[in-house]
Amino acid sequence: MLKATVNQQTFNIVSDKTGTTIDEQPLDWDIVEIRNNHFHILYNNRSYNAEVLEADYQAKSFLIKMNNRQYVVNVKDRFDILLEQLGMSETASTKVNDLKAPMPGLIVSLLVQIGDSIKKGDSLLILEAMKMENVLKATGEGIIKNIKVSNKQNVEKNQVLIEFE
Repeated sequence: MLKATVNQQTFNIVSDKTGTTIDEQPLDWDIVEIRNNHFHILYNNRSYNAEVLEADYQAKSFLIKMNNRQYVVNVKDRFDILLEQLGMSETASTKVNDLKAPMPGLIVSLLVQIGDSIKKGDSLLILEAMKMENVLKATGEGIIKNIKVSNKQNVEKNQVLIEFE
């Protein structure tokens, strides 16, 4: 499931083998990329031209121009929604002093060392949970002060993994 916010209006999007729905309504459309970042869309027997003006894939934020109108589109996937429910979304935190495990799991790989300078979006470690590998990323800039875990270590939910300066 995805949540897409378009100019402050939120839509729930589900796509599976049977098709795509938006707010539980079937979506019947056709989209073709006519050139880089330019698309032609057929929806409800109407034709639309769309252009992706700006794309921040890390933040899942896009500025789209469709038929000479601009739309700000922000997308949240199931992991973003889960982190938000756990109170770990970027908007829920002001200053980050540490990285905590969002769920119990096994540290597969540490991708940083003490003293490393990090930026928002940098990969910090890989946590295996529920038979899936999850890359935990930095939510802001900082310097690694302390690493409280090691490779192949089991961790509990909310356990401090990395401390930042």
